[in-house]
Amino acid sequence: MKITLLPLGEGLGEPMLRAKAVTMTESPDDMTYGRYLALDTLLDAQNPVSDRHDEMLFIIIHQTKELWLKQMIFELDTALDLVRADELVPAYKGLARISRIQAVMTLSWDVLATMTPADYTRFRHVLGASSGFQSAQFRQVEFMLGLKDAQHLDHHEDEPEALAALADALASPSLWDEANRAAARAGLAIPEAATTRDWTKPYEPDEAVESAWVEVYKDTERWWELYQLAEKLVDIDDAFASWRHKHVLTVSRIIGGKRGTGGTAGVAYLQSTLSKRAFPELWSLRTLL
Repeated sequence: MKITLLPLGEGLGEPMLRAKAVTMTESPDDMTYGRYLALDTLLDAQNPVSDRHDEMLFIIIHQTKELWLKQMIFELDTALDLVRADELVPAYKGLARISRIQAVMTLSWDVLATMTPADYTRFRHVLGASSGFQSAQFRQVEFMLGLKDAQHLDHHEDEPEALAALADALASPSLWDEANRAAARAGLAIPEAATTRDWTKPYEPDEAVESAWVEVYKDTERWWELYQLAEKLVDIDDAFASWRHKHVLTVSRIIGGKRGTGGTAGVAYLQSTLSKRAFPELWSLRTLL
């Protein structure tokens, strides 16, 4: 039996895990828990630069987030294919899983918050110019959901694989684009501007798109599959908003108003992201019901 294991290594910025395929041959009887999970490689990926106790927590929190982001991308790939094929019901499972993953990621901020400002200050200097702002997988998730900004590609010019994945997500229809295309195929009056647009551009809310999805919410029995899809998308946006809010609180608690590593504005930048919504019409339409 041939098993492909995926060992993980550090990436650029806050410690980031990147898959690198290694193939080994094992019979079922010889397979162990450690070999199956490549634990030797996984548990060797935590390499604090300082001698400060809390740096290990900082590394593990961020490496764990990168693993969850990898799973979210895996689920989004499948969900996009299913929605594209008008298989909406099978898509629900992966979409629900994504919002549950986001909830776990949000809870992890509470663990990081056990690190006090004094603890962080003692090793912050070893981070240099690295920052979570540079997480390629986080930006890929944003792009796949519909929050696109081509400028983020500039931060990954020295990471060919990450740059290629980001460029592909930027040039492809997002989950919201595919949801609107599915709604149009189902017979809703989605304007052509929303179904054949330049996918690399940030999505702009459209009153006609909003009106079409209002019909879904006004006649849920007729449009049941689209209605359930819409609510799964709102769950994801809701969970993302909770994650961002908790991120702001945690960073504010640890570094206050100081600038972030990597030159970002720190809390001020994070606060500017709180209003982001990947599926804007699904929020605004509620006023019209």
